Amino acid sequence: MGRCGITSSKTALVFLNLMFLAAAGVLCYAGAYVFITYDDYDHFFEDVYTLVPAGVIIGVGALLFAIGLIGCYSTIRESPCGLASFVFILLLVFVIEVAVVVLGYVYRTQVEEHVNSSIQGVYNEYNGTNSDAPSRAIDYVQRQLKCCGIHNYSDWTNTPWFEASNNNSVPISCCKPDLSECTGSLTRPEDLFQEGCEALVVKKLKEIMMLVIWAALTFATIQMLSMLCACAVLCHRRGQPTYDRLITESNA
Repeated sequence: MGRCGITSSKTALVFLNLMFLAAAGVLCYAGAYVFITYDDYDHFFEDVYTLVPAGVIIGVGALLFAIGLIGCYSTIRESPCGLASFVFILLLVFVIEVAVVVLGYVYRTQVEEHVNSSIQGVYNEYNGTNSDAPSRAIDYVQRQLKCCGIHNYSDWTNTPWFEASNNNSVPISCCKPDLSECTGSLTRPEDLFQEGCEALVVKKLKEIMMLVIWAALTFATIQMLSMLCACAVLCHRRGQPTYDRLITESNA
């Protein structure tokens, strides 16, 4: 490999390492977003192991920050030991990210099954008070996703809360936001959200898992490029004792 080629590899490697520092923040944000969103939907999806990919993503993000610093230092100082360690750690993180992608895909396929098995029980626990966790969860989901009931607003007629309230109405959270005088009365169904929440909750949770999958795939690709550049620099270093430095130190 010529001087121009090896210099390009080192320059690209420094650039990719700087991307790692940015990627660390993005991955930590993606993992935190999954945790925060899960907290809003946890009553509809009881399998806490769904958070495993998100937890791993946050750990990988923290590790990527350290990798970026090590990679920048090793590339600029042209340390064979540092670059070899850099490649090894990158390979380890790459394997972890592949595992995250697989886990994310597996949990994504199970979302609908888990929601279907738990959502009826959540609606049966609704009592309309803000101090009750299932009630807060349902009201939050109905407002955020603009939905009402499991399949539609008529599902509320089969809940204990509807029978106990005996006022032929659904929760206020079913009301369209632009109708300030809506009371949830079933005599005015046009004031209510028409779509059920089950399908929308499933869609939302699948979108969250896809966020984790795409984040892992994107940065796994960047890591592959970094490993190739680092290997090119290492091979050139091994075959050429007089190594061209990326930053030339001036003589005193």
